[in-house]
Amino acid sequence: MGIVWLLDTIGEDKAIAAAGLLVGLVFGIAAQRSRFCLRAAVIEFAHGNIGPKNAVWLLTFATALFWTQGAIFFDVISLDEARMLSSTGSISGAIIGGLIFGAGMVLARGCSGRMLVLAATGNLRAVVSGLVFAVVAQMSLNGWLSPVRDYLAGLWVTPNGTNIQMLDYIGLPQGTGALLGVAFAAYALYVAYNNKVSKRILFMASGVGFAVALGWFLTYSFSLVSFDPVQVESATFTGPSADTLTFFLSRDGVIDFDIGLIPGVFIGAFLAAWWSGELQLQGFENGECMRRYLTGAGMMGFGGMLAGGCAIGAGVTGASALALTAWIALSFFWVGAIVMDRILAYRPQVCPA
Repeated sequence: MGIVWLLDTIGEDKAIAAAGLLVGLVFGIAAQRSRFCLRAAVIEFAHGNIGPKNAVWLLTFATALFWTQGAIFFDVISLDEARMLSSTGSISGAIIGGLIFGAGMVLARGCSGRMLVLAATGNLRAVVSGLVFAVVAQMSLNGWLSPVRDYLAGLWVTPNGTNIQMLDYIGLPQGTGALLGVAFAAYALYVAYNNKVSKRILFMASGVGFAVALGWFLTYSFSLVSFDPVQVESATFTGPSADTLTFFLSRDGVIDFDIGLIPGVFIGAFLAAWWSGELQLQGFENGECMRRYLTGAGMMGFGGMLAGGCAIGAGVTGASALALTAWIALSFFWVGAIVMDRILAYRPQVCPA
């Protein structure tokens, strides 16, 4: 009833953008307070330690998986029409794009979602890197880099014009996904306990994962009552960053979930940083650091678009839907990041770790 009233009151496009704004606010606040970051977790792991950063990432991942798969099990939502599952998946894109994105996020010292959160706190490195990321993502989607992306994505695709839902493919019941989320959460809490991670941090980490499930729920609910078709989706940053940049540069932009999501994350992270007294202007340390950041941002823009999503879009949102290519991309985010960390270990340390 509330969704129907909202649609009738402000219009379908604005209502869906408001849903994106709400999801973004929850995500931005929780991500800023928890310091959620895949790159930080990978670096910690690569250095032989499964510590607090891994606990945060694992709990976020587990929460998104549990709530999403639990909602599917109890028929609260259906993701059959979500683009992540209903469109052809690119296995080659997940592998190649995952490697490129993972390496890029180490160079840029954060994934695309983390850059947006940092930009809101006054980190000018993240602002500039985020703009480069969005521009390259748009070039990869519709610009000069799109033929390269199309070629690489077409090397190895899933059959039958759809992605592969892992439980259906293996033949396991739907409830298995929620149980898997419980298992990840139990391990995350075990790691957190051993590393004395505070309850506040854990609560906020779970909030990031909950924001992903909330996005699935809201867009699915809108799709049931909206007159126009509504894409069932949730938090991701590669495509939405490109779309948001285009929206603000053109009068012909489309108002949708993504247009609310990106500003929502920025506002939420800004409010969280302001409330905690963590707003601070920061710039590039030197020219070499600037080149490294911007190179990494460009790699993430292309790699994320090729992989079908970023560290959030594929690594958490797509994985929570149990889309095969999302899990492959997530695996190669880790591989690419670890390889780049090893490469940087043999170079002079001109940028902070």
